[in-house]
Amino acid sequence: MSEGVLRLSVFLGVWLLLLIAERALAFAHNPQPFARAGRHLSLAVLGTLLTRVLLPLGAVGTAAWAQSQSLGVFAGLAWPGWIETGLALIALDLAIYWQHRAMHALAPLWRLHRVHHCDLQLDASTALRFHPVEIVLSMVYKMAIVVALGAPPLAVLIFEIVLNATALFSHANLHLPIRIERALSWFLVTPAMHRVHHAPDVERTNSNYGFCLSVWDRCFASHRGFRYHPDADGFGVAGLHTDERVIALLKQPLQKNG
Repeated sequence: MSEGVLRLSVFLGVWLLLLIAERALAFAHNPQPFARAGRHLSLAVLGTLLTRVLLPLGAVGTAAWAQSQSLGVFAGLAWPGWIETGLALIALDLAIYWQHRAMHALAPLWRLHRVHHCDLQLDASTALRFHPVEIVLSMVYKMAIVVALGAPPLAVLIFEIVLNATALFSHANLHLPIRIERALSWFLVTPAMHRVHHAPDVERTNSNYGFCLSVWDRCFASHRGFRYHPDADGFGVAGLHTDERVIALLKQPLQKNG
């Protein structure tokens, strides 16, 4: 099975399971789940096509090339493969955490990233709602990290699959039992934890940056727990008018407010 087919199969399988779970354990009513999914999937497809054209190697291909050239930290260590794979997975997740913080901290990057944050409702499809230019920049960053680490191609493939699956999970419209939520949040970014990050006020938005592992927010003082009830304030970006048409979302980074 090719890399692309494997990643797509896992992605669709996880999304289908979450769609079922969202109906049984919904946190909030979702009036237009299929229309939302269509818009967000359109953005993801555009971003994927643009990335394939501009960066055809991708993260896994870059890892294979770096390994063939003996580039990166792991090339000089010659540790057992399972150790290098485990450490690479942790290092890549940490790198994505800092990338996410940068998207909030730097104004030009925030203009791109707020396309994701201006969603007024959360469900698993929100994990696809990224501006195509942000997707390309994210891949450039990821490829640079992969080369610097000399990360094994298998580790990068596993990371790409896990990153997509956990992003779907953390954005899902799920109301988990409090004991399960509390237990999981010690290790993983949970839906309730990530809902805090999508609150419209800046203090909450600039917290809970993790995508997969929740430990980084605790280590770097950006953890704000998982107790946010959006009934009053909802989600989105304060002061930003949201036009949900795909063409409007593509042009939204040109807006200065928000």
